[in-house]
Amino acid sequence: MDTNIISALGGGSGIDTKKLVSQLVEVEKAPQQNRIDSQKEKLQSQISAYGLLKSSLSEFQNALAPLSNNDTFNARSVAFPETGTVTPNSLDANAQVGTYQLGVESTAQSQSLAVNTSFADANAAMNVAGNLTIKLGEWTYDGSNNPQSFTENEAQKSLTIEVVAEDSLQDLADKINAADSNVQASVLLVDGEHQLLLSGPSGKANALEVTNDNSQLDIFSYNASNHANVTQTQQARDAEITINGLTVFRESNEIDDVIPGLSFTLNKAEPDETFTFSISQDKGTAEQAIRDFVTAYNSLYETAKNLTGLTTDEETNETTAGNLSTDGAAKAVIAQLRSMMTGAVAGVDGSNSLSSIGIRTQLDGTLELTDDFSNAVSDNFAVLQNIFAPQTSSSTNQVDVTIGNYAGNTVPGSYTGTVTAPPTKGTVRSDIPFAAFTTGAGDNTFSIAVDGTTSGVLELSGTFNTAEELRVELQSLINNDKALKDAGNFVDVVVDGGQIQLVSRTYGSSSKVVFETAGAEFATNTGLSESSSSVIGNDVQGTINGEPAFGAGEILLAKIDSDPYGLNFAVKEGMTGDFSFTFSRGLSSELNRLIDGFLGDNGAINSREENINRQIKGLATDQENLDRRMTIYQTRLTQQYLAMERVVASLNTTSDSLNGLTDRLPFTAKSS
Repeated sequence: MDTNIISALGGGSGIDTKKLVSQLVEVEKAPQQNRIDSQKEKLQSQISAYGLLKSSLSEFQNALAPLSNNDTFNARSVAFPETGTVTPNSLDANAQVGTYQLGVESTAQSQSLAVNTSFADANAAMNVAGNLTIKLGEWTYDGSNNPQSFTENEAQKSLTIEVVAEDSLQDLADKINAADSNVQASVLLVDGEHQLLLSGPSGKANALEVTNDNSQLDIFSYNASNHANVTQTQQARDAEITINGLTVFRESNEIDDVIPGLSFTLNKAEPDETFTFSISQDKGTAEQAIRDFVTAYNSLYETAKNLTGLTTDEETNETTAGNLSTDGAAKAVIAQLRSMMTGAVAGVDGSNSLSSIGIRTQLDGTLELTDDFSNAVSDNFAVLQNIFAPQTSSSTNQVDVTIGNYAGNTVPGSYTGTVTAPPTKGTVRSDIPFAAFTTGAGDNTFSIAVDGTTSGVLELSGTFNTAEELRVELQSLINNDKALKDAGNFVDVVVDGGQIQLVSRTYGSSSKVVFETAGAEFATNTGLSESSSSVIGNDVQGTINGEPAFGAGEILLAKIDSDPYGLNFAVKEGMTGDFSFTFSRGLSSELNRLIDGFLGDNGAINSREENINRQIKGLATDQENLDRRMTIYQTRLTQQYLAMERVVASLNTTSDSLNGLTDRLPFTAKSS
């Protein structure tokens, strides 16, 4: 029998070296790979958990929004009867509560002027030229209903239209309608001829006066001295209504300022008839908002508890840890929220916590509405508003405290302030007491600068028997100047001690009224000239919380970065001395601010997510390093086993050459 020495020695065993190397690599890699996979799964679960937490926080913020608005607590309801006389349009929060009897004696209407001259072709050249000036104001009429005197409305813009010979009637109408004014022009076809119809807004003070600088345009004129060519087809009229027996006039049929907060439309007049309606407080809106708040918080709390705590299966009694159960940042977020929910609201005196209005924290951390809450809605509704919504108060009606645009860091609390110098307006005063006069042939022109804007050249004309007549005319002339109207700079003309005084409508160091020019006769008659005594206004001065405040006009601002910075103080003229004020952001705004801090770019949640993502990126690097080491390890094992295979192959070759060697050796014999 032949004997294979190599086989006998165990060589050429047929080992699958590729499979063996793969298995050895897997065994070497498994512990480290399991660590990476486990850590990655945990971190990704935490990212998902934070996403769920953020979503729950955002939903809770949605429930906070209505409670952060005082309008929720000032909601109103109206019981309005069905009537074709009046249509209610809107009811705002804080509308005046009460029962009202409303009557409509007449509706407002606009003046309509029909130009008597007609044109066969509305698009043919009229062959007239010049400038048409249209002003809006109030007419008085003589016994024949002809226009007698006109007082311009300073709240309306006048317009001047340049008419060229090539313009058609339609061109003129288009120019009027394109102007920045409330005047409207229409070309009507009447009995085969085209006529121009002019109209303004409704209201007695919005009638039209049309003048020109060329007699060719007299066909369009409607003024005290020239109105024969135009027919007033409808006279301007105010609406006349009665509210609880009080007669009220308004320019428009859209009424929104008679009963504060209620807007309604007058459809038709019903003289001597009234109907009754009531506006009442609507507590239900705020009550439901608070109930929604409790539900939203409980939902948030349950979500957070499941994410950060332990849950036990009722059937199997197995305990499962939430994905954020070991995350300190997430637990801190919930702890801060719960602390704010159970604590006192900063800046609120007296009842200042949820427990004081019947919202109790249960043993499991959720909120519960008790019977005391219903009692608070019925009997202490103002306390609900004080706790939830932002509030300011002032010890005097001479200082209005409002929340400004930079109140994000304002510290709630009680403070004191002092007004050392009240705000004043710029004035100019006549040099002499008023005496009756009639303007003559002398120079009665003047120009005036109001708060830095200079008027055009104005001219005073007429007979003035009383200071009141002069006051009215001067105020109308000045406030209807185009330059001053465009700038929004106006004056109030008053009679003080028999003298005429012009007062700017703004406060502060930029408030100034000065006559730039004054004709000789104007100065003599009125006592107003370039040399008349002019006083510049003053900015309010004072301190807030014991520190110097910044005054601008009538507004006082606290020192930047001081605790009350972000509040605005509107100080009324004549106010001096000490006052106190309070500020509360309200629970809803405080919670919203806290959550914004959590969710912001520099907030706890974002910082934690960034840290987790860095760890995930670190695991990716660990994975790359592990894969690289395993590749090197696999290469080394493969090379070792290749070397072994070469040895085995060499031994196999030697084995072949040794086969039958023993039979050929001398002194050996085969067994039989």
